[in-house]
Amino acid sequence: MRIISTLIATFFCSSLLFAQTGWKAGTARAIITPKESMWMAGYGGRTKPAEGKMHELWAKALAIEDEQGNKALLITTDILGFSKEVADNVRKELQRQHNLAPAQVLLSSSHTHSGPVLSNALVDIYPLTPEETSKIERYTAQFQQEIIKISNEALRNLKPAQVFTGSGIARFQVNRRNNVEAQITEVFELKGPNDHSVPVLKVTGSDNQPIAIVFGYACHPTVLSGYEWSGDYPGFTQIELEKRYPGATAMFFQGAAGDLNPLPRRTRGIAEQYGHDLANAVTRVLEEPMKPLSAKLETAYYEINLGLLPGPAAQELEKMISTQSGYIKRWAERMLANQKAGKNYITTYPYPVQVWKIGEQPLVSLGGEVTIEYTLKIKNMLGNNVFVSAYNNDVMAYIPSLTVWREGGYEGDTSQKVYGMPAKWEPSLEAEILLKVYELSKKVGIATP
Repeated sequence: MRIISTLIATFFCSSLLFAQTGWKAGTARAIITPKESMWMAGYGGRTKPAEGKMHELWAKALAIEDEQGNKALLITTDILGFSKEVADNVRKELQRQHNLAPAQVLLSSSHTHSGPVLSNALVDIYPLTPEETSKIERYTAQFQQEIIKISNEALRNLKPAQVFTGSGIARFQVNRRNNVEAQITEVFELKGPNDHSVPVLKVTGSDNQPIAIVFGYACHPTVLSGYEWSGDYPGFTQIELEKRYPGATAMFFQGAAGDLNPLPRRTRGIAEQYGHDLANAVTRVLEEPMKPLSAKLETAYYEINLGLLPGPAAQELEKMISTQSGYIKRWAERMLANQKAGKNYITTYPYPVQVWKIGEQPLVSLGGEVTIEYTLKIKNMLGNNVFVSAYNNDVMAYIPSLTVWREGGYEGDTSQKVYGMPAKWEPSLEAEILLKVYELSKKVGIATP
């Protein structure tokens, strides 16, 4: 009888503790692997559409609600990046259906280079025929529908939950601007800024088992460069974690990986190895005590009008057309055609900055291909425990730090053509972005010493 009484008391106390957490959470997922062969996003050197798949591509949703009824929705996807058009369409529909403001919706892409091209993105990279363009448009419409579908499902699935935070370490990313890939196995000391942290959120249900494992890492998913659909190393990590934790939805968010590559690379075996390395880092965090987060959610969002330098004159474009090939030539031809049609260059671009405070855990979300110095400076501003995620809400271009902007090169200058931008950013971009991170952090109650 004493044993039964003890068991009842233990169950009552644990249930009471669980109820006092106040969180609710729900998950959903959908396969987003294209059903027909189409062009893959990420590498300008590809010469044909995809041929088969290595594993499925996924879109996954996590809805959370605090004890005051405030909601947030995290979407993670195995794609190169959301375009502004797609992101706006999704957010408008979620606002219409669920009254969710842009601040409450975070649209994250893993930046895999083995996923599909979306419409109105990377318009100059590939020699697309009208038939291929139609495929991209059909897929993009279906992709948007799937994102709305899993968002609705995750919100319907809201149930009592607990949320925990922690951080691990993985070390297979290398600063590609400061280290030569061909010599990577010969060097004894890696150079350049980096961040090895693996941020982890664990969401558990009423049985204390994980229902969602949200984790991040700052490293380009560019191990693979073939013609099979895959999520690259983040895809293999999620597959492995879901094997280890049946019933959990593993969700990856990319860090500020604009100048970080996985090295060495280029084979499936290496992609699987890095996937297991990252899964081991996450598992270590999950199996050790993690910090429980109080059920209070704050969200903020703002789009900065980042300035662009003046675009090239017609004479410069004509020279490019006569001397260049591939996407640079196609970019110059499009720019020149726009000039002749009387279309002015854009001079600013609406850049998204988003900040969440999940209990005591700060999360900073940035758009574009952000270079790693932003993470280091944000951690200096907000503390080392802050989670920094990039490639969110709109992947419109590289976002170089002021150091990279001054140095130039691909990330600082020429990559703007890949994304169809008319020119590089004004040098004030880093200061403007960090200032807005600071302001939004204060707004949601994050300490800003």
